[in-house]
Amino acid sequence: MAAPASPRAPWGLFPTLHGYRIASLRTDVLAGLTAGAVVVPQAMAYATIADLPVQYGLYTCMLPMVVYAALGGSRALSMSTTSTIATLVATSLVGLSTVSGGGDSEARIRALATLTVLVGVMLLVARVLRLGSLVQNISHATLTGIKASVGLTVAVGQVPKLLGARETLHGHGFVPELRAAFRAFSDVNGTTVLLSVVSLAALVLVSRVWPRLPAPLIVVTGGILAATFGGITDRGVSLVSPIPAGLPAIVLPRLGDAPHLLPAAAAIAIMAFLESVAVAREVRNRKDPRIDPDQELLAVGAASLVGGFTAVIPAAGGFSQSAVAQRAGARSQVVSVVTALLAVLVAIFLAPVLDHMPEATLGAVVLVATLGLVDVREFRALTRFDMSELWIAVATTLVGLLSGLLAGVAAGVLMTLFIVLRDLDRPQVEVLRHGPGGWEPSPDEPLQHDAPTAGGVSHAAGTTDPTSDPGPTDTSTGTGLLVLRLRGMLYTANVRPTVERTAQLVRAASARTVVLEVSAMDWVSSTVVDELEDLDDELAENGCRLFLTGVAPALEPRLRASDWFRELEAQGRVVSTIDAVEVAGRAPHPPETTTPGRATSSGADVPPDGPGTPSASAPS
Repeated sequence: MAAPASPRAPWGLFPTLHGYRIASLRTDVLAGLTAGAVVVPQAMAYATIADLPVQYGLYTCMLPMVVYAALGGSRALSMSTTSTIATLVATSLVGLSTVSGGGDSEARIRALATLTVLVGVMLLVARVLRLGSLVQNISHATLTGIKASVGLTVAVGQVPKLLGARETLHGHGFVPELRAAFRAFSDVNGTTVLLSVVSLAALVLVSRVWPRLPAPLIVVTGGILAATFGGITDRGVSLVSPIPAGLPAIVLPRLGDAPHLLPAAAAIAIMAFLESVAVAREVRNRKDPRIDPDQELLAVGAASLVGGFTAVIPAAGGFSQSAVAQRAGARSQVVSVVTALLAVLVAIFLAPVLDHMPEATLGAVVLVATLGLVDVREFRALTRFDMSELWIAVATTLVGLLSGLLAGVAAGVLMTLFIVLRDLDRPQVEVLRHGPGGWEPSPDEPLQHDAPTAGGVSHAAGTTDPTSDPGPTDTSTGTGLLVLRLRGMLYTANVRPTVERTAQLVRAASARTVVLEVSAMDWVSSTVVDELEDLDDELAENGCRLFLTGVAPALEPRLRASDWFRELEAQGRVVSTIDAVEVAGRAPHPPETTTPGRATSSGADVPPDGPGTPSASAPS
């Protein structure tokens, strides 16, 4: 019995409020404030990864969160941005030839707006085409490699800040930033190093000993107090650029930048969607409705599209802040609305205070957040499933480190395509045997061999021979009947190996009649029909007849568009049950011992053409 459909809000907006109870409001407000204490400082820190002023990270906590709350299906997902997206943004803006000037130049900010709007448009187009399930097929191994390359690149990029060096690089890739990190050791500021060590220690200690406390907020607050009252700025500690008070201004995208930003926007759109869906599923309560990929495409795409006109970093769901909201008891997206209001209040009233934030403190927040992306346990886990997946993860990591993160994402998508095609390119046919309960899968499928035994059935096949007792475990009936069943749908990618495997099984069993059970198919393409017709022709040339059974009624009209299938029906070779074929399939064939025949490519004797036997070249 099918599970009942998940309830949805009848008005379409704010689906997580469907069935909402006012008693949950207090819990959600507190969870929103708790999540905001992590989201706001972390988003500002992520803006520095993208080499943007910190206020653009703060702005990301406003409109995108409200838009996702109105459209998203996850109750606890926190929609701001992530270190992965920020790193890809940095790479994109560095590679844009039209961008020049300082980090907060008008050209750079308009390029950011263009990039974010493009990401939103791409995700919405994917939603219209209902590509949610397709996009999320990016393999776990690929994501593991991308995250590792992002984590290492971002971590190396924070070293100059933590040492107090004047030279910093963002978005230039792992190797240039690694060189900059080594050069930073010749330009060390002792006070900055001390502040960095204390900040890192506090982040790790609070996260492990008191995981419910907002470690980033505590560390950022401590850094601001040290800069305000400790006099560390007089000792060479650098502060963030001044933050303008107030809400973000409207920024119009520049269409001339769009062609240059399209590849980067595609990579960011893929990663934003994948991260958001993965986090939404991770923080989902078992009682909540399942996450709908197409609904998430709409929500994440709309969040970036709307937010792009305020020049925010493309929106994505982050695990750390979403986990905080989940632990705080989030029961709806009221949490995100509260967090967005908190960000607005910070921008309006606390901007002068944020001007005293040390860059080293934000660097420490970024370093701790991103090192978690390099998860050695995930690489080790891949070895227990398939070594090829481990090599894909390693290759994706290396491409991301040596050729840039955009190239890493592109390589990851191509490798995922390879994995999908590899998994599809597998035979979808299995041998059935006649057991006590009827036809069932045979544990021992016959293997291809060079010389079958005299009786026409191989010993190596695990099937009958003239000297053995047929029994209920045979893969054939003892009279040349071989029963096969499709395990799944046939597509262009797997029909050829399935046909080849079928021919191999027929040769191994020296079968004279083959029954193919096709109930697993509810759709068929012209390519599949052509391949099945070729199989029928090949079997007929070797004196074997093909029967189909289990054809779904809904599939028959589509199959009848083929002359081959109509002829199959006319010859009575489309039957309702396997047992019906046991009679229909044997009747035309006299015993092999009474009629001399010619040898086939499989080594079996085939009766010559005659009045009582089917022609070897009979029409199919």
